[in-house]
Amino acid sequence: MEELQHLTDFRTSPELLEQLNQYGVQKEFKAGETILEEHAYIRSVPIVMSGSLKVIRTEEDGREILLYYIKAGESCIMSFLGGLHNETSKVRAEVEDDASILFLPVEKVSLFIKDYPQWLDYIFRLYHKRFEELLDMVNAISFKKTDERLLTLLEKKQALTGSSVLNITHEQLANELGTARVVVSRLLKQLEELGKVRLGRNKIELL
Repeated sequence: MEELQHLTDFRTSPELLEQLNQYGVQKEFKAGETILEEHAYIRSVPIVMSGSLKVIRTEEDGREILLYYIKAGESCIMSFLGGLHNETSKVRAEVEDDASILFLPVEKVSLFIKDYPQWLDYIFRLYHKRFEELLDMVNAISFKKTDERLLTLLEKKQALTGSSVLNITHEQLANELGTARVVVSRLLKQLEELGKVRLGRNKIELL
């Protein structure tokens, strides 16, 4: 798998790259597909080779909220923790952009921790990054207005895709923000009037 060579975290350890090549299983997914369901046991940890994922939490009343994105070269720290402790997943992972994903069996995760310092460092840095992102999310929910959170979400998607034109529905945005579709539609209209976005059918352009 030549694609592994672009994962900077592991370049300093050819042995680790060889182990990932040997035990990892690479699969291709289309946008919108789910690779991990809530309450499912975690049998393998996903490492994103290309594309991106989004990690979502669903409340008992059915409301959803976006926790964070996983970009190329990154993995899901929740999968690491759940897999190591043989616990069910507390989140759902969906493909945001068409993605190539390497699945590493959980039993190899703990072995690699013992044998490769680079692997442990990779996990710790992922944990640190996700913790900061979750703090940002808590801060946004607590102190920012919904219109600010909406614009921030659109800007994150723009940075993730590299495009100012986002193919997404108001319903999808509402789910990721944990609010109602009518609220998102009203706020998008306001942003359009302010000249910040241009709205189309299932499409939003950031100006």
